[in-house]
This record gives sequence, structure tokens and C-alpha cells, in this order.
Amino acid sequence: MQGYNKGFLYFICAVSAMGGLLFGYDWVVIGGAKPFYELFFGISDSPMMQGVAMTTALIGCLAGAMVAGAAADKYGRKPLLITSAVLFTVSAIATGLFNDFTLFNIARFVGGIGIGVASALAPMYIAEVSPADIRGRMVSLNQMTIVLGILSAQIINMLLAKDTTVAENQAWNVDWGWRWMFWAETAPAALFLVMSFFIPESPVFLKMKAEPQTGSKRTEAGLSELFQHKYGKVLLLGLVVAVFQQWCGTNVIFNYAQEIFVGAGFDVDGMFINIVITGIANVVFTFVALYTIEKWGRRTLILIGAGGLGLIYLTLGTCYFMGMTGILMVALVVAAISVYAMTLGPVTWTLLAEIFPNRIRGIAMATCTFALWVGCCTLTFSFPSMNAALGSSGTFWIYSGICICAFIFLFRNCPETKGKSLEELERELVKD
Repeated sequence: MQGYNKGFLYFICAVSAMGGLLFGYDWVVIGGAKPFYELFFGISDSPMMQGVAMTTALIGCLAGAMVAGAAADKYGRKPLLITSAVLFTVSAIATGLFNDFTLFNIARFVGGIGIGVASALAPMYIAEVSPADIRGRMVSLNQMTIVLGILSAQIINMLLAKDTTVAENQAWNVDWGWRWMFWAETAPAALFLVMSFFIPESPVFLKMKAEPQTGSKRTEAGLSELFQHKYGKVLLLGLVVAVFQQWCGTNVIFNYAQEIFVGAGFDVDGMFINIVITGIANVVFTFVALYTIEKWGRRTLILIGAGGLGLIYLTLGTCYFMGMTGILMVALVVAAISVYAMTLGPVTWTLLAEIFPNRIRGIAMATCTFALWVGCCTLTFSFPSMNAALGSSGTFWIYSGICICAFIFLFRNCPETKGKSLEELERELVKD
């Protein structure tokens, strides 16, 4: 792609990546609201209901990811991005509005559908409009907006949560604070909705639709075609990478920050400060990834991520086992977030957007994104039970073992994709 308009390319990629911003915000905001809405809804002593509240949006992610691929191949990438913006906006308003726990979860489910659609479509759209020499960096822009959304949610949660040692403040937190944490998402969601109308359709989709159709040939690939033998190796790689990004364990730090930092010896107010510290590290090292992903390559970074997290979690679990608390624990958590942010966070989405052929990219991305959210859902739902049964030490040792196993698989099976066109990668990775 020679002589392209860089300004316009950055604009359309930035607009598409706003789906990532809202994905990050919506996904993490509940962690800060958790101590307060649990008191409001009276579920503080019900681990099952706590798990339901934390998992409802993730189930919506599964539903959104399930339909995103086929719908994107049939109707286009742009209409699906607009749809996700509508869902984000509706969910942001409704989640803070409802006083009924069932309606609260329905609103979270709607937002989850938006996350599922945006997480599948935004990196795919960016990969399809970007030249090969900067594709990794541009797709990583989506990860950058995700972590900015995460940090925004963490900062807003900290600013809205009043001093919990004062009874009047605690009452405000329980009645209104958690609502405003969700309502704050409305402004960027509405902006994403408006700006989505100003981006063009993906050229890959337009090319697919323009191809002459003969006989029973279809431009949209289905699951039956995706699971053909020739795609088996690349599909397995995509599924493993997607699930591992969640089961590496890092994301429980965002969703269960209260349990992790309280277990490390901090009170609720200290928890919010430490959450923001991890959020800043997340952003800083995602910036690092923007520069290293084209220089070091996808394969090198994902191996660093798997191996590095394996060692950090082994150490973290040992420190929990020995009863250590304080700044050392925060340092290890920040180290884990930093490694994740410059490796598995952006590289996963880049690889998923690159490794599949044009014809099956929509359904393949949706399938892998669905698997990713299955991983996220099971991780989020299982953490409280694992933590209660095994303690923080045993839980992080398990995550360490998963990282080590993933390192071995990826070392054997993950190719390097940097600097290659999507057509080149299709010829290399798919063998008839």
C-alpha cells in the first residue's frame, strides 16, 4: 500500500479503536464499583451472587463474539462497530439507573455484547485497512485504547469513591458512587457512536463482496469451512493464544483487585491507589509494545510474556505462601501487569487479526474471540472459589504452571508474522 493518506488512516484506526477504549472501561469499571453495589444489592455475603454480577457482562461478551463474525461478513465491519457503540451507550446509562439486581445484570449483559462485538471487530478492521509495515503497531493501537479505558475506569473509580472511613461518605458510595462509575462511560460511548458514521467500510470486505459469485459460491465463510483440515493448525494456534491471554491470570488483578490487595495487607482506600498504579504501568508498557512489536516481532514478545509471567507468578505465589505483605507484593503485581501489557495484551489481538486468510477472517476472529471470552468468563468465575480453596499462593502457582505450558506450545507452534502482507501469511500458514 503506497502513497496512503497517513492522517486519514490514523483517524479511522483511532475511531475503530474507541471500541477498545470502551471495552477496557466497561470491563474494569465493575471492579471499583464492586465493594459498593454489593452492599446496595445485599450480596456481600453471597459469593455465588457476587460471581453472577462479575460474570454477566462476560456472558454477554460470548454472545457478542458468537454473532460478530458472521454478521461482519454479511453486513460489513462498519455496521457492527456502530452497533457496538449503541450497546455501550445503552448499557452505560441503564447499569447505573436500575435498583433491581436482575435488571442491573441485564444491563451488564447488554454492555457485554458490545464488548464481544468490539473486541472481535476493532482489531480485524484495523488490520484490514493498515499497510503491512505498520500493521502490528496500528493493531496495537487498539490495545492501547483498551488500557487507556482501563486506566480511565480506575482513576474515575478512585475519584468518585469517597473516604470509606467516614460513615456519610460510605453511604454515598453505596447509594450513588457506583452508579456514577458506570454513567461516566456514557460520554465516550456517545462519541464513538457519532464518529463511527465517518469511517469507511473495510477494503477487504468490499473486495470480498465485489468478487463474482458463481454457482453456490458464497462470500461469507461458515463454521463448516473454518473447521476444514487445511485450517486446523492455524485455528488451533488462534484458539490457544486467545484462551491463554485470559488464563495467564493477569486479568483477575483488575477484576478482583479488592481480594488481591487486601490479601497483601492493604485496606480499601489503599486498594484504589494500588489499582491506579497498576493501571499506569499498564499504559506505560503498552506504549513500549507499540515500538517493540515491529522491531522484536510477535513471536519474541509472546514468548517473553509467557515465560516472564510464569516466573513472576511462581514468585508471587511463594510470597503469599510465606505471608509477605506490603510494597514487595505491589511490585510483583506491577511487574506482572507490565510484562502482560508489552506482550500478551497487544500481541494476542495482532496475531489473531493477521494469521487467518481473508475469506475466513471474520468467522475465525469471532470464533477465537468467543474462545477468549470463554476463557475470561471461566477465569473470573473460578477465581473466588480457587482463592478460597487454595489460597492466593496456590492460585498463582496454578497460573504459573499454565504460563509455562503455554510457553512450550508457543515456542513450537507460533510463527513470526511481522512485515508480511496478509496474503503472504495466508500462503505460508495455510496448506491445502
